[in-house]
Amino acid sequence: MQYRFFTVVVATLALCASGTPVAQRASVHLNPVIAKLAEGKTVYGLINSGDLSLVNARETARAPVDFVYADMEHSPLDFPGLAIFLSGLTDKAAILSKGNLQPNVAFFARFPQEADESTWVVKQALDIGLMGVIFNGVDTKEQAVTAVRSMRYPPLKGETRREPAGIRGYGTGGATWAWGINAAEYERRADVWPLNPDGDLLAIVMIESEVGMKNLNEIAAVPGVGAIFLGAGSDLSRSMGVRPNAPEVEAAFQQVLSACKAHKVACGISAGSGADVARRVKEGWNIIRSTVPAITQGRQLMGEK
Repeated sequence: MQYRFFTVVVATLALCASGTPVAQRASVHLNPVIAKLAEGKTVYGLINSGDLSLVNARETARAPVDFVYADMEHSPLDFPGLAIFLSGLTDKAAILSKGNLQPNVAFFARFPQEADESTWVVKQALDIGLMGVIFNGVDTKEQAVTAVRSMRYPPLKGETRREPAGIRGYGTGGATWAWGINAAEYERRADVWPLNPDGDLLAIVMIESEVGMKNLNEIAAVPGVGAIFLGAGSDLSRSMGVRPNAPEVEAAFQQVLSACKAHKVACGISAGSGADVARRVKEGWNIIRSTVPAITQGRQLMGEK
């Protein structure tokens, strides 16, 4: 036991010996979803619909997924719960193994407000240390712009990539603790990708209505939109006046996928089975939300390890 402890201490000191923060020296994205998307890979994740316990967080931290998002559109708004769950996702053994501060699983959240009403909610979530926000009900370009602005700090004089200009209130304390970096490093990384190639925050917009579909290309073209995400199709199908399994809904899904490819924006969708996961990946969707068994089976069907 003493030898094992000594080994861990020596390894940790070796990582820190140069005095340079591990995150900087490793030159990797701290957001594992962005790291993989930047390399052209597909990412897989889960939805958390209310269990923000430490036990569930620790199980999720070692699940074979890249992200989990808390659904607070249909579950109670719970900021303390988000903080507790994020704490449980911190896996020090994984950090030591990787040699950098990138977690295995990124934590996002989806909130009840529509995109143009949720700026204070976004600030609270990011100040806790979340790495992405899912904006439901984005119908217009203006709403997408507001979503991006809510995740960015106001630009300093002389900075490039000034637009869309940020409106996030400045405060890094909680986030720096969660990310394990200092304020200056957090400020450098706390911007939206891919607008900022060094950014580790992901702005994800949901298209859930016929109005959103009409404005799809304008929304996808907004600088700072990192991904467009579709759920199971219920809200979109209701807006269209049909059931979720209607052919019109699948046609809308394919239209969204085409827009994502045209504007080089990541595209996410929910998948219900392993075969469905494999099919969606082959179509070109690169963010897949499903269950662990379905993701595992889907990867096996595609020959992934």
